[in-house]
Amino acid sequence: MDCGILVSKTVLLLLSLIFWAAGAALAYVGSYVINSYKTFDDFRVDKYTVIPAAIILGLAMVMFIIGIIGCCATLRESKIGLGFFLLILFLIFAAEVTAIVFGFIYKGRISGDLEKPMNEVFKKYDGKNSESQAVDYLQTQLECCGVYNYTDWLKWQFFIQNHTLPLSCCKANTTTCRIEHPELLNKSGCETKLEQLLQRVLIYAMLVILGFAIIKFLGMLSVCVIACRSSRNDYQPLYA
Repeated sequence: MDCGILVSKTVLLLLSLIFWAAGAALAYVGSYVINSYKTFDDFRVDKYTVIPAAIILGLAMVMFIIGIIGCCATLRESKIGLGFFLLILFLIFAAEVTAIVFGFIYKGRISGDLEKPMNEVFKKYDGKNSESQAVDYLQTQLECCGVYNYTDWLKWQFFIQNHTLPLSCCKANTTTCRIEHPELLNKSGCETKLEQLLQRVLIYAMLVILGFAIIKFLGMLSVCVIACRSSRNDYQPLYA
């Protein structure tokens, strides 16, 4: 067995074996992205921003079967098996590239999707309803106050009625949170921090997809090497 075939088979076997691990990793990443978006679901309108995560979860479901196909086709050097494995690798590679493209498209749309719904949710704050719980969680987790900054609260009904800010606006545990003590307030706006968080999550997902796409590309090259070698061996020269 020449060096090229040995290397190609090794690559394909390793690729087949890591399909199970890849499936688990993709499932984790997809779930993580969806859960991260759902956590702040009240502040989003565009549901299509989870398309990359949905594609990742779809890919994870077929990883185990693909690993078995790749292993058997490589060991037997089956033309049909290798051809089918190559087709699967190409389809997954195309889907991963599509997910990356969608990720870049929606990465730039996050900011525009946040502004209006965030203002609507913050306006409904009364300290008791579900919107209030979402706002308090957001401000506590991201250490922010208001949509753009803490002065946003001056125009909302909660401050007009109570003359205080939500306790989640303050840096430390206090019984009241007043605008007269700005040193105790989180001065950063929540829109910018939430946008940065969601973009980091999306970038993380795209980097993982890119890594797996590179592996699939190497696998496709290895299949081609083995297939070419098998084709040469099928040729039987005629001797006089």
